[in-house]
Amino acid sequence: MQHYALASIENEPHPMGVNTVRKSLVSRFGLEHFASVYYELDPGESFSGGLHTHHDQEELFYVIEGTATFEVREDPAGSSTTVEVRAGECIHFEPGDVFQMGTNEGEERVVAMAIAGPGTQHDWDAIEAIVYCPDCETETSQSVALVSGGLELTCNECGMVQG
Repeated sequence: MQHYALASIENEPHPMGVNTVRKSLVSRFGLEHFASVYYELDPGESFSGGLHTHHDQEELFYVIEGTATFEVREDPAGSSTTVEVRAGECIHFEPGDVFQMGTNEGEERVVAMAIAGPGTQHDWDAIEAIVYCPDCETETSQSVALVSGGLELTCNECGMVQG
């Protein structure tokens, strides 16, 4: 058994600078079969860097305080809808089901937990994001790769590499 106060867990803000309080519970607890991350989002901050889907993991977000707004899109070329998830509510995404991005669009802080599985780390090759492609002149589905110095995106329509 392990028991820790959240205050004792190291803060690891998102590498894209989209949030300031992000605490991964994976390394502290030595998790092996699922990932769990604690978030505190100030107004305008988000859980991730953009609309994306994980083809290898499912995700569940539980909002403890505030209201998180999730942009959801079924098709990369389609339109988005929004879903508000209030304190005491959850939202679940199956692997590869939809593209999603959660943000704090309100004026009060959002406190939430994210749980993903299987595994404690997603496979970067199994993430697909929706990003503007200058060559296609529209938002397109893009594959994501973690390279030294950050993320590399490759347009699935024309092959243009950004990053």
